[in-house]
Parts: sequence; C-alpha cells; structure tokens
Amino acid sequence: MADKRDYYEVLGVDKNADAGTIKKAFYKLAKQYHPDTHPGDKATEEKFKEVNEAYEVLSDTDKRAKYDQFGHAAFDPSMGGGDGGFGGFGGFGDFGDLGDILGGMFGGAFGGGQRRRNGPVPGDDIGASVTITFEEAAFGVKKDISYNRVCRCPDCKGAGGSDVETCSVCHGSGQVRRVQRMGGMSFQSTAPCDACRGSGKIIKNPCSKCRGSGMTRESKRLTVSIPAGIDHGERIALRGQGNDGRNGGPAGDLIITVGVRNHSFFERDGYNVYCEVPLTVAEATLGAEIDVPTLEGNVKYDIPEGTQPGTSFTMKGKGIPFVNGNGRRGDLIFRVTVEIPKGLNKKQKEAMKAFAESCDDNQYAKHKQFFKKIFGQK
Repeated sequence: MADKRDYYEVLGVDKNADAGTIKKAFYKLAKQYHPDTHPGDKATEEKFKEVNEAYEVLSDTDKRAKYDQFGHAAFDPSMGGGDGGFGGFGGFGDFGDLGDILGGMFGGAFGGGQRRRNGPVPGDDIGASVTITFEEAAFGVKKDISYNRVCRCPDCKGAGGSDVETCSVCHGSGQVRRVQRMGGMSFQSTAPCDACRGSGKIIKNPCSKCRGSGMTRESKRLTVSIPAGIDHGERIALRGQGNDGRNGGPAGDLIITVGVRNHSFFERDGYNVYCEVPLTVAEATLGAEIDVPTLEGNVKYDIPEGTQPGTSFTMKGKGIPFVNGNGRRGDLIFRVTVEIPKGLNKKQKEAMKAFAESCDDNQYAKHKQFFKKIFGQK
C-alpha cells in the first residue's frame, strides 16, 4: 500500500472536487493512456490501470467516504475488509467486532460479544471489462462476456456434504470464548472454533467435488446489452451475477467497465460529437452543398458563400443519444478548414492572378483592418 499514489493526485483533482469534475478528469486521462493508442507500452498500460482504480473509488460515494477517512488502508485485504479494508468492519459500531480486532492485536485482552459465523453471507462483486467501438457506444450493442465466479456446489447444493451436525464445541456459533489470566486479572476473548473451523457445523461425509466447502468455481458466459450513449469508463451492474453468497446469502453483482475505442475523425464531449471538414477555396468563397459525415452516414449541408476558415456549424440531434433519454440526442458540430491548392499550372496561376487583381480591399475586410492597424494604411 505504501507504493500507491493518492487517488486525487492520480486524477489531478482537488479533494473537494465534485462528481462531474472527477469524471471529466478521468475521461481525459483514460483517453490519454488508453492501451489502444499505445500498443505494447507497459508503462502506459500501468498508468491506465492506476487511473481506472482511482476513478472506481472516487466515483463511488461510499468508497470515496471510506478512502477519505482511512486512505488506501480502506481497501487493503490484509486489514480484513470485504471489498477492502475497513469497509468490512461495518464501522466500529458493532462492539463485538471491535473486541475481536483488539483481542487479536493484544493477545485477547479485549472481550468481544459472541456472534454467529454461520449466518447468511452475501457474495462478492466481480469486475469485468469490455471494449467497444465509437459507433457501438453511440447506438448500443450486445456483447458476450466471459468470466469466472464462485458458485454453490452443484453436487451438494452448497451444503458441503451429507450428515451435517451442529458443532458440539461451539454449539453452532462458530466461535469459542477463551480466558487468559495475567497479573491476577482475567481477560476474555472470542476466536473461531477449531473443531468446525468457524462454520458452526460438522460434516461427516464431505462432498468430493467441493471438499466440504460448499462452493466451487465456474466459467460463465453472458450476453450483455450495452445501452446507447454510454461513455468511456462508465460501468454497468448486473445484479446477482457475481459470486454466490454463503449460507443462503444473496449473490454479488457483476460490474462491467466499458472502454470505448477512439474514432478516426469524430471526437466526443458529453453527448456532442465534433469533427473537421475541409473545403476548397471555391467552396468557401462561392458557397456549396457539401457532404458532412455523421454517425449515420453522409448528410447534405449548404455552406454559405464567404465562409471563413475555422467557422463552426451545428447539426442538431446528430450527436450521441442520451442514456435512457427517450430519444434525446446531442449535436454534431463540425469546423471547416480551407485547403489551399498546390502545384498550380501556368494557366491556373494566371487565372488566380487575374482573380486577385479583380478584387479590392473591401472584399478582404480582415486583411484591410490588419494592415491599417499595424502600418496605418488607408
């Protein structure tokens, strides 16, 4: 944990940054370090993983609160957390837990309340990722996802075997009390029962498939519907598709992080799409009907005469659909550039000179104003 950088530092945001600022910072960095743009670059790949890890914590209200309080220790499995660190303690409000923790640290000097260890335990969430194209992100797509999960043993149905009896040592609690004497004083603590290994039950005939654990691993394949409008780094939660719970506990979730490949000429900002369209000198000067690329193919657009380089035009409703937005979409905004012809022949040069001589300063307002301001020309 000591080698990890501060998550706020990783994303380059202030600790008081709101969710929108954090998301914007993540989007920028994820795009910068995406493996598709740096194939084979291990250093960049590690940066990408670091950015994703930071965003996964800071974009989640509960995880961010834990991180702000405990730092990286909040997600360190060695500290005893479920999805990491102190998160698994349920706060220190349960004094039985606090007694167990302190008892382990100080040789059982603190007594904890006895708690059943064989009650329902929810399954863990599982993380997965999928990469899709720019167009698939815009209009939605179905993707097959393969992953491994922990499930109830199909042979024993999670029981662990047959001839199951309540442990006679801990009476089904999974814990035993221990008393230590020190300097004339008695200290009481609780510890997992050695006889049943904390399960509260004894299995006389353990299942040969799961060896008495009640759980096995399986490979699973799902077809996932990715909604139209999803953005790079956003996540989809499939409820109940994670690891199975124990003792009748609910299954965890499958959390899928979506990566979106860069487009060859479109760029996205929120739900708007941007691109550049080159014009010829004649098209910019005289105006023209041109083909403008959109996510759904080329669309005719009238460029007015006298269009200047860098002018932007907006095509309403041609951008990215809003997620669950009932048909609402962003806009397509294209910026025009003017391409100056090269390699003119003699005839073309003479025609260009004749054209230039036929124009006066009033037809070049910016040119006229520039030299008037700099050199005082009239």
